[in-house]
Amino acid sequence: MIFKGSAVALVTPFTETGVDFETLGKLVEYHIENNTDALLVCGTTGEATTMSDEEQLTVIKYVVDKVNKRIPVIAGTGSNNTMHSVHLSQEAERLGVDGLLVITPYYNKANQKGLKLHFETIAKSVELPIILYNVPGRTSMNLKPSMVAELAKIDNIVAVKEASGDLAQVAEIARLVPDDFAIYSGNDDSILQLLSVGGSGVISVLANVCPQETHDLVQKFFDGDIEGARKLQLDMKPLIDALFIEVNPIPVKTAMNLLGFKVGNLRLPLAEMDEKNLEVLKQELVNRGLKL
Repeated sequence: MIFKGSAVALVTPFTETGVDFETLGKLVEYHIENNTDALLVCGTTGEATTMSDEEQLTVIKYVVDKVNKRIPVIAGTGSNNTMHSVHLSQEAERLGVDGLLVITPYYNKANQKGLKLHFETIAKSVELPIILYNVPGRTSMNLKPSMVAELAKIDNIVAVKEASGDLAQVAEIARLVPDDFAIYSGNDDSILQLLSVGGSGVISVLANVCPQETHDLVQKFFDGDIEGARKLQLDMKPLIDALFIEVNPIPVKTAMNLLGFKVGNLRLPLAEMDEKNLEVLKQELVNRGLKL
């Protein structure tokens, strides 16, 4: 298992001309100090789709070097172009990451045979452990439980990040996969529910602004404090809802700037929040006891 607990889907701090590495370094230290269990870089929340390969690989290298083996570093290397994903995955392996997150193909999508071959080809190109990423709301493609179970037979495909929002599907995956295959929540509003059917943790947007609490929610569950975990899940739900009031990562990056992290601009096609939604986000940050 690459990690157990709470991994943050880390935002990428930008300046007008590139990546803000000084701020990125501060974020890494902030998460280690606040007990985040793993870092995911260059995922959806990190705006990897608007980064050049050079930027993406430079960010991966910087974070790997900065973390220096203190916690696992996972790199998003997925693409709808299989061979591009192979290239990014091999480069990330060379740079020393601990695992890869690979999304289902989007836009061109795939039939079931192509989908299996896509992941097989990427997995065979590296020795690193791979987390499958299922997020139908972004890809218009659902990774079915039967396909997850089939892909789990590949030695280095060791986990799935499940962001379908379908808890019956999550339960079916849990029923079909081996006990050592990890299931991570990709939905902050249902971390507890996924853990209850055998999940191993979360890859979280919420953890950008509430790293300790997100870690604690998962840890309480594993420690047998189900009521404590339930209370945290429900208490944080209004903030979670506000963090997804517009497409991710617009609200979370806005929240981090409001909280003084200075993570910089969003890259087009993402743009600033609607004023009414911004007021909702500000209110929920205040309600959570965070200082603007």
